[in-house]
Amino acid sequence: MATRTKKTATAGEMEGEETATPKKAAKKPAARKKTAAKKKTAAKKASSRRKVGDGALATVEASAEDGEATDSPKRGKGPHYLVVVESPAKAKTIKKYLGSGYTVKASVGHILDLPKSKMGVDLEHDFEPQYEVIKGKEKVLSELKKAAQGVDKVFLATDPDREGEAIAWHINQQLGHQNAYRVMFNEITKSAIQEAIAQPRQLSQENYDSQQTRRILDRLVGYQISPLLWKKVRRGLSAGRVQSVAVRLICEREDEIKAFVPQEYWTLDALLEGPAGPPPFKAKLSKVDGKKVDLKDRETTQGLVEELKGSPFVVSKVDKRERRRNAPAPFITSKLQQEAANRLHFTAKKTMALAQRLYEGVPLGEEGQTALITYMRTDSTRLSDQAVAAVREFIGQTYGADYLPEAPVVYRTKKGAQDAHEAIRPTSLEYPPSKVKQYFDSMNDDMAADMFRLYELIWNRFVACQTKPAVYDQTSAEITAGRATFRASGSTLKFPGYLAIYGASLTPEEEAAQEKARAAGEDTDEDGVGELPVLNDGDALSLQKLLDEQHFTQPPPRFSEATLVKELEERGIGRPSTYAAILSTIQDKKYVEKVEGRFRPTDLGVICNELLVKHFPHELDVAFTAGMEEKLDQISEGEANWKAVLKDFYGPFKETLEKAEAEMRDVKREEIKTDVACEKCGNVMVIKWGKMGHFLACSNYPECKNTKDFKRDAEGKIVIIEEETTDEKCENCSKPMVVKRGRFGKFLACSGYPECKTSKPISIGVTCPDCKQGYLTERRSRFGKVFFGCNRYPDCKFAAWDRPLPEACPSCQSPYLVQKYSKRDGPFIACPNKECDYRRQIVEPEVAAATSAPAANGPNASSAA
Repeated sequence: MATRTKKTATAGEMEGEETATPKKAAKKPAARKKTAAKKKTAAKKASSRRKVGDGALATVEASAEDGEATDSPKRGKGPHYLVVVESPAKAKTIKKYLGSGYTVKASVGHILDLPKSKMGVDLEHDFEPQYEVIKGKEKVLSELKKAAQGVDKVFLATDPDREGEAIAWHINQQLGHQNAYRVMFNEITKSAIQEAIAQPRQLSQENYDSQQTRRILDRLVGYQISPLLWKKVRRGLSAGRVQSVAVRLICEREDEIKAFVPQEYWTLDALLEGPAGPPPFKAKLSKVDGKKVDLKDRETTQGLVEELKGSPFVVSKVDKRERRRNAPAPFITSKLQQEAANRLHFTAKKTMALAQRLYEGVPLGEEGQTALITYMRTDSTRLSDQAVAAVREFIGQTYGADYLPEAPVVYRTKKGAQDAHEAIRPTSLEYPPSKVKQYFDSMNDDMAADMFRLYELIWNRFVACQTKPAVYDQTSAEITAGRATFRASGSTLKFPGYLAIYGASLTPEEEAAQEKARAAGEDTDEDGVGELPVLNDGDALSLQKLLDEQHFTQPPPRFSEATLVKELEERGIGRPSTYAAILSTIQDKKYVEKVEGRFRPTDLGVICNELLVKHFPHELDVAFTAGMEEKLDQISEGEANWKAVLKDFYGPFKETLEKAEAEMRDVKREEIKTDVACEKCGNVMVIKWGKMGHFLACSNYPECKNTKDFKRDAEGKIVIIEEETTDEKCENCSKPMVVKRGRFGKFLACSGYPECKTSKPISIGVTCPDCKQGYLTERRSRFGKVFFGCNRYPDCKFAAWDRPLPEACPSCQSPYLVQKYSKRDGPFIACPNKECDYRRQIVEPEVAAATSAPAANGPNASSAA
């Protein structure tokens, strides 16, 4: 058998990977001679390798250093294997658990995909895809092919989902190795890796076909509807089979809000004292004449108030009972995204990026690269018996027997879940947050702190899910007064149970339910917090005051990241691996924007949604999209043929597409006449559509190029937004500078445009602290996030996320202060100098002054403006 030697890693190779090339066996006699030390080392290695029969797989013990070495040992006798994973970080972690007989390489994601320049699907021959090597992946593929030469087996260890199956399938096609196997593991631990290697399987044709069908469906929709939007609305737009449905949900919610008519209603509370006297407690009116209360106006409420002032208030019934609040289930992908949004204020995209790194492994000192959580794309609440046993032992030792249920808690997985993986949990209880925090603190990584916070959340949720419920002593009392019945309730925490670990914050489901109840004017659990005095049936109460209050029903709330993910999940739109991508895409494409943490459709989103829903009602139907997800599941289970599914979809879709091309409204070229006259030439102004949305333009274009921004008042009438003038003069022609609106926000431009095209960013009144020459302006990153930078960029690269204020620090004389915000304390002003502890809360006038500062364009817009 040929011996193999490891070549030194080149600069282009990924850290933690090995590269091996076969060489001819050396025949020199000296090569056969070994020292006693070498013989001892060889014997030790041989003893560490489990003896297996013909066709069985070897497992090899390996130290942490094996994955860190830049020069791996030469291949000796015995079998040799190639393990292919997706990311270099995962390769580094896995290498730690395998020995010198294994080479671990990373594909860095997909290596093949449909071409970007064309459809890449043969519509005439059963939708045959035309894959090609992704640009930039040629070197990775070449390295994989070299590494596969001469190895006994190839293990394809890409992510354990359908997309990972597709990546493994394509790698297998390109390598062409006769002994290639698929290995899957839910966690990157020594036992899981070695068990997966010892029990490989063949690639799944069904899972590959399912993922391929999803990719082709998205290509059929995107590459045929998108050009239509380019033609009718704006170049560069995209339509997606799932993302467009998400935009539709946001637009429909906005329509509900606009159409909502508030209804007046009143509440009546009684401030009462018990037989023992103060403190008083509050009781809420619940019934009148034995029927549910319905106070719709002031007159009815005031009449009832006058009637009750002279009535005795008597306790008619007291009910005391225990109320249990069960722990939430361990995390699935959607719930992790929702809870991270609610508790940590992370976007879904950020949550999944951090979770990916926790899954692949982080450096834990001498232990090296270590995976901390199980696979993070799952819709199952199932936990392994080993994990449950370990956490129950941990709970008993850490919190005591009082917190440990008699039997393990089992959570029901929702109907329709794939249940392919466990819930998201820590890989080992040997790594509590208190133990690993030091390693996160020492990481030279801006995301380390947030990564730790997410890990702590996952850890606490997992431990809490196997803990006893929280127990409350709840007391409720019915109080009669004439024909009215009031209700008072209170509760105290008797036993914290899981709350001692996970805290008292509401779950996304509980928060959504309370938000819905408040919008409808109904009672919530918050109304029963606190203790009641000792009350008994028949007790006479003393009325202190009747509190009547006017309210108006509220429209349904706009979607947040958490509630939109929840809506998508409940409606069966998308899958765990797609939620974050959906939310990112609809924002990146400017179809929606987030205002105060809530999604609102932009003008562009409204127009595109209107056109797509009108001309593609079937494809953008929520039920149809959810049904297509079920068909993809059926393909993966071998219950449906992928070509038949595509054929059933494409026939009607093609007809709809042809009809839409002929009938769709041409927004780009339409001109809507108004009764507004052009002040420059007297011709009528028309509403047109441009890159910044709708605007007014003179109908005498191109002879007259006058344009105006506008808005509509409450009655729908057009109101022209006049240009904001300044006292600043143009440095080139001395004409006044005016405030203009561009792609990246507001900026200063010469009023002599188009003859003079001078423009510049708007100052926020703070001199740049770095270069001392420029001034700071408000900018927007390419992802839409506001930051503050020097107007001399790129010569000066000062940037800050917090808004600088033109005020010197009274403590350390820093030339400026910054405006910050925290959930606990709200807005405050602080010194940017880390060694200075100056800080003060913001009062309302300061908030107004800080937020009213004019916005400037971003670093890319200054040149474009």
